[in-house]
Amino acid sequence: MGRKRIEPGKVRLTEVAALAGVSPITVSRFFRNPDTVSAGRRARIESAAKELGYVPNLAARALASQRTEVIGVLIPSLTNNVFSDVLRGIYDAFDGSRYSIQLANTRYSVLQEERLLRLFLMQKPAGLIVTGLDQTAESRSIIEAADCPVVQIMELGTEPIDMMIGFSHVDACYAAISHLLAQGCRRIGFIGARMDPRVQRRLQGYQNAMKDAGFFDPRLIVTAPVPTSTIMGGSLFSDLLMKAPDLDAVFCANDDLALGVLFECQRRHIAVPQQLAIVGFNDMEFMAAAVPPLTSVRTNRYEMGRRAATMIMDAIEGRPVAQRVVDLGFEVIERQSSTLHRTAGSLEPATGRASGTKW
Repeated sequence: MGRKRIEPGKVRLTEVAALAGVSPITVSRFFRNPDTVSAGRRARIESAAKELGYVPNLAARALASQRTEVIGVLIPSLTNNVFSDVLRGIYDAFDGSRYSIQLANTRYSVLQEERLLRLFLMQKPAGLIVTGLDQTAESRSIIEAADCPVVQIMELGTEPIDMMIGFSHVDACYAAISHLLAQGCRRIGFIGARMDPRVQRRLQGYQNAMKDAGFFDPRLIVTAPVPTSTIMGGSLFSDLLMKAPDLDAVFCANDDLALGVLFECQRRHIAVPQQLAIVGFNDMEFMAAAVPPLTSVRTNRYEMGRRAATMIMDAIEGRPVAQRVVDLGFEVIERQSSTLHRTAGSLEPATGRASGTKW
């Protein structure tokens, strides 16, 4: 007859210790930090805990230690591939550690972010990873009250709550527009959707570059508050052509918008890049696979997530954090969609045919 399984909620740590043949202190140390227990004892404790159905009481441990071993991660979207790359880096870094990840989706809402942060605070997390710099005053107060290491990701700013890793969206977009200007483009449009704080900073970079070059025209900007998508890219491009038929380049605040612009150009028989240059942002995999391949701003999303997790673990374990603010930078990946000599002129919205003279 097999061993009688005890109801999980009633299993005590001492029973696990007795079955594993070790002291209760060793079992407690194993669940706090497995690496401090020998491999043989780890195997016996794991086997005993599994057989008895023992589950560590995180709430009780939090009361004793003033923190759990949960890392709270707040991102604004679960469907945006940009954040899936960041999450992959976070999960890979924590893999094999004693920490578990609790993921929350703010859905680009500062009020939802406040609510989720209060929930995390009740759970006494070991660390927090939050997206962006634009927390409300209430959210900043909640984070500071959590009394744990915090990393803000995806951006750089002058007033980090604790630690920060990202890049300048303003500088990245400025570099992309500078690339188009260097190709001879002058009527460069901007297409953006959702218009969250990071996209707004990209718009600022576009405006800075165009004003510095003396070519800024507000009619070249088309945005929408709705989520970004390939279909939205084509629709916004059509709107932009109605306002500026003499367009010679388009910067898109996200890669899916850029792909939508390319598809709309193909539908209208507008040659890319001969008649219109296209540049996107984030350098998703499909940008290199498009025909023609699309230029984009590459951002180090996986590395950002991995480094953020490493910074959190170092801070928790008392190891020195080499840099509390890390600039991962960016790179304009130049591809065929923006790097050929082209003919400047008017693009009639109805036909997409170019007219005008060479420059």
